[in-house]
Amino acid sequence: MDLQYGKSLDTSKNSWKTALLLAYQSLGVVYGDLSTSPLYVYKSTFAEDIQHSETNEEIYGVLSFVFWTLTLVPLFKYVFVVLRADDNGEGGTFALYSLICRHAKVSLLPNKQVADEALSTYKLEHPPEKKSSSRVKMYLEKHKVLHTALLSLVLLGTCMVIGDGVLTPAISVFSAVSGLELSMSNEHHQYAVIPITCFILVCLFALQHYGTHRVGFFFAPIVLTWLLCISALGLYNIIHWNPHVYQALSPYYMFKFLKKTRKGGWMSLGGILLCITGSEAMFADLGHFSYAAIQTAFTFLVYPALILAYMGQAAYLSQHHNTSYQISFYVSVPESVRWPVLIVAILASVVGSQAIISGTFSIINQSQSLGCFPRVKVIHTSDKIHGQIYIPEINWVLMILCIAVTIGFRDTKHMGNASGLAVMTVMLVTTSLTSLVIILCWHKPPIIALFFLLFFGSIELLYFSASLTKFTEGAWLPILLALFLMTIMFVWHYATIKKYEFDVHNKVSLEWLLALGPSLGIARVPGIGLVFTDLTSGIPANFSRFVTNLPAFHRVLVFVCVKSVPVPFVPPAERYLVGRVGPDSHRSYRCIVRYGYRDVHQDVDSFESELVARLADFIRYDWHRSQHTNSCTEDDASHSNESSSECRLAVIGTVSFSCTPPYEIEESEQPASVSVRFSTENSVTDVIEMEPVRAVERRVRFAIDDNSESDVRTGMEMQLREELEDLLAAQEAGTAFILGHSHVRAKQGSSILKRLAINFGYNFLRRNCRGPDVVLKVPPVSLLEVGMVYVV
Repeated sequence: MDLQYGKSLDTSKNSWKTALLLAYQSLGVVYGDLSTSPLYVYKSTFAEDIQHSETNEEIYGVLSFVFWTLTLVPLFKYVFVVLRADDNGEGGTFALYSLICRHAKVSLLPNKQVADEALSTYKLEHPPEKKSSSRVKMYLEKHKVLHTALLSLVLLGTCMVIGDGVLTPAISVFSAVSGLELSMSNEHHQYAVIPITCFILVCLFALQHYGTHRVGFFFAPIVLTWLLCISALGLYNIIHWNPHVYQALSPYYMFKFLKKTRKGGWMSLGGILLCITGSEAMFADLGHFSYAAIQTAFTFLVYPALILAYMGQAAYLSQHHNTSYQISFYVSVPESVRWPVLIVAILASVVGSQAIISGTFSIINQSQSLGCFPRVKVIHTSDKIHGQIYIPEINWVLMILCIAVTIGFRDTKHMGNASGLAVMTVMLVTTSLTSLVIILCWHKPPIIALFFLLFFGSIELLYFSASLTKFTEGAWLPILLALFLMTIMFVWHYATIKKYEFDVHNKVSLEWLLALGPSLGIARVPGIGLVFTDLTSGIPANFSRFVTNLPAFHRVLVFVCVKSVPVPFVPPAERYLVGRVGPDSHRSYRCIVRYGYRDVHQDVDSFESELVARLADFIRYDWHRSQHTNSCTEDDASHSNESSSECRLAVIGTVSFSCTPPYEIEESEQPASVSVRFSTENSVTDVIEMEPVRAVERRVRFAIDDNSESDVRTGMEMQLREELEDLLAAQEAGTAFILGHSHVRAKQGSSILKRLAINFGYNFLRRNCRGPDVVLKVPPVSLLEVGMVYVV
């Protein structure tokens, strides 16, 4: 679901023309899965629990359930409520969690800083906060167990989305290909459908590394053709077979259905709920389009087309009680157009599968940013369209699991039971998180959030309970996958937090760093040394281990912290926080690089050159600031309980100016890129040096003129010239990337569960997953790894 067609447009999303264009483009990305549900809903519903009788009460009851489910959940819940709970235009489970974390202190992310709240994308809604909502907020913040419970809920939804990524391609393609049963003998059909389905799935996954943008322009026309096709078939069947089928839309038929079928009817709800599979995609892909575009496409095209399709099938079945084949979509298709419909259905199922596969890649990448998933290699498949990614390991695992599901289940019933449970779990998670957003972010009375939770939650719980009864008939699969994935995520997240705490307690003082010199046999060698660490303050223990074993370090030393912030995107101009570590002459710096959970991490070449450019910007800025105040002194950190190395960090933007003076002050209503005094959660006395108002603020931008002769002509101080020349010379000498190669073990006396999780689980994942050098795309020739043992 990372096909960001909307982001490639330069026009405003507010115009009707743009909204209609985005609505058309969203068809191929958002609605591929939802639009193919008529292929298998009736077939799954009438699989075993209920029978289609002469009275038509069953088929009318199922149609009534389908109509009201489509109306209440995708239309009312998602289109009119959930889509408004966006995070700077982004949607999905992580967007809701990000919103909640910014409005209440419930995040479990390490290395948080007060400076992160100065980001322009870290915006909060500011209606008057009601006492009742503030009480809920205080209660959440007070109980740490609720923070873990909230993260667990998010991870459960994440795991079920990944499970849906396994099940949706299998059931969609299998249901489309099963149309061959009407054109083949039963013997040939048995041996043809499975191999053809597996072949299509292998081709689908094998083409992922090319990137969906190469074939993406075909997606919208295919889904549009499919929607028009099922609409036309629905109208034909209604007019030709039963023009009065519209009466079944009355809720009365749901009551009659349950009264007649009783337990069997309740259990059959596990098939009916498949009509809303793919609804979550409307919210997950919100950032790629717009609220108006998704609302328009669903309300005026997708929703009517699906209703007509289901009514048409019901109209046909109401007049055909003794069909020679099982109830399926294709029996209601006239024989003269059956082959063209089959081809379009297969293409539409491939498009729907592609959307969920891309969405799985995206949500795993977001899980990595939260430190909740082992490191995997993320490849960006498009330079123009932001967010299109490909993860090789996940791609092949999904392919193997999809083929295993197809061969293992071999029918729509078991696949539908598994898919239904995964879908309803994700929807329940979204409903729960949206209820918190209503209270904490929108500051509505808790009674409104409770009504939302009870109304939509009760509908989803009804379907969820029906799915759960099919545990032995396929529903066990998403539960098993979720347990497996959540175990991995919790083990990884727990060990990551413990490693960070170990780093915090074992960091080295600035005095130790400044004492390193020729008197101790320590040499400074040419080049830039980039020391990667999770710490936002202090000298990491892996650097002390490096110097102890190799008594030399680089002439220019940069402590780099690449961290995630609970926002979808960090503007490039606000990405780098740069400061000094020690005096000017030491040539040591700290650079904190901030990314949002949907940001694209840079390649190492562009990152290296960008980092050097930002350091040069900072040197110029710091030189100018030192003309007015003391640059980086111990007084800057005197208010902090951190080491005295913690000097001011400046937000260095990417806008350059070649004019003189080397800085510019302009009036702006946007949040300012200014110097901030940074703080970790443990140093609450530090403050951001920026007015918290949204009135006119001062923006300070800095740039380096590449022409050194011009710098001389402007009368630049010799000290500044020397520092810039040292930086340039170090860049030309080469860059070394210093990373920790960690081994983690549990403390003696730890519980058996902790020893199993750390000594076996985490270390197994660490050894068999990508290393930090691969994730950061560090060239092997420039890599220096430092062995570290963490006792947690």
